[in-house]
Amino acid sequence: MKAQTFLPQDYRPAEDEPFMNERQLEYFRRKLEAWKQELLDQSAETLEGLQDSARSVPDLADRASEETDRSLELRTRDRQRKLVSKIDAAMRRIETGEYGYCERTGEPISLKRLDARPIATMTLEAQEKHERRERVHRDD
Repeated sequence: MKAQTFLPQDYRPAEDEPFMNERQLEYFRRKLEAWKQELLDQSAETLEGLQDSARSVPDLADRASEETDRSLELRTRDRQRKLVSKIDAAMRRIETGEYGYCERTGEPISLKRLDARPIATMTLEAQEKHERRERVHRDD
């Protein structure tokens, strides 16, 4: 097992340090772990809430409203489940040394982008190009 890297409480990755050094990797690993834990906690709360609200509501309008709320909540949790798998994939990229580099170009992804979206797999330019190409092919 690898020794844990010391990280000051107020640490933020900086452009003037070597890209994806141990401190930066540890910073993003912790950020991803905290995000994943938050999502898992919310999922547990949702399950508890759904079990509690599994009662029969006699009023038709109330029942319809409750079903709509439940459906929206389940869609949100499904998106979060997919997000957890992306977080897991990012954690694997940290372990393999691929984290922080664009999967299309191999160039470093900006620290600002990674801080805002730690699961990013492409540089901003590559992502925009990818989205433009998707729009063109979707319209076919």
